[in-house]
Amino acid sequence: MNGLNIKVRDLVKVHHTGKIEVQALRGLNLDIAAGELVSIIGPSGSGKTTLLNIIGGLDKATAGSVQVGEKFVTNLSVRQLVDYRRKIVGHIFQNLNLIPTLTAQENIEFSMIASGVSRGKRKQRVQELLRTVGLQDRAHHKPEELSGGEQQRIAIAAAMANDAPVLLADEPTGELDTANARIIVEYLVKVNRDFGKTILMVTHDPSVARASNRILRIEDGLIKTALAPSEVIVHEKAVSYVDQLRARINEINSQLQQLDSDFRSEKINGDEYVQKRQSLTNIKDSLKEELSRMGVIPP
Repeated sequence: MNGLNIKVRDLVKVHHTGKIEVQALRGLNLDIAAGELVSIIGPSGSGKTTLLNIIGGLDKATAGSVQVGEKFVTNLSVRQLVDYRRKIVGHIFQNLNLIPTLTAQENIEFSMIASGVSRGKRKQRVQELLRTVGLQDRAHHKPEELSGGEQQRIAIAAAMANDAPVLLADEPTGELDTANARIIVEYLVKVNRDFGKTILMVTHDPSVARASNRILRIEDGLIKTALAPSEVIVHEKAVSYVDQLRARINEINSQLQQLDSDFRSEKINGDEYVQKRQSLTNIKDSLKEELSRMGVIPP
């Protein structure tokens, strides 16, 4: 299915932590054409991931509207949002979200099973997607048997499994070295070009953002600047791999604090809390180990 346009109007998102109110988005407006590849850049805490999560139906807006194609996402019920996430948007997360006990092939197939796709069509689609990301020979390997770059390519294939017209990528190269990051960007560009998908990508890395048709800089919950790819290095200081690792560790620390708050306020149950905390802690530990291997003292 070809890409859909995205229209965001006066989007507001307020987070409450105890008595503290944090306004993540402050009346943001955004237009993305069908089939466009757009990057969102900006400092940590500027609202990038919040924007992506609301467009993707993972979070609810406080005010304003999001329209994807003909659907007003901000008006959908909980049940309708499940269907929307299954059919309209594919999510590519920094922490991959692959199921560790399943093979690459089974991870790609998983969402199709939930959508009721027949076994024959699932197998055919999996093979097509493995060819798209160049990993036919890794179909029966589990995530732990794949490199970081290979895992992210499987995550891209999984996001495309139901032929979603819109792909949302949250720091898809954030935990990869420069060489693997370049490979992932090349595959996202290939998906955009060959399949006409609308792709919205959040990234800290200006060199990754330059692969987009258009680059939008977000600050304090608002789109402040629209840049052409050739302009981005002028406005953005290139971020070293070490800086990216440090920034990601700081983000995880913030996520852990938010998770603790959500648990104390009973927004999530104990099982979900333990699972999410363990996942974030594991990622944080691996990032610290990477910094240590490079002779850098972790923050």
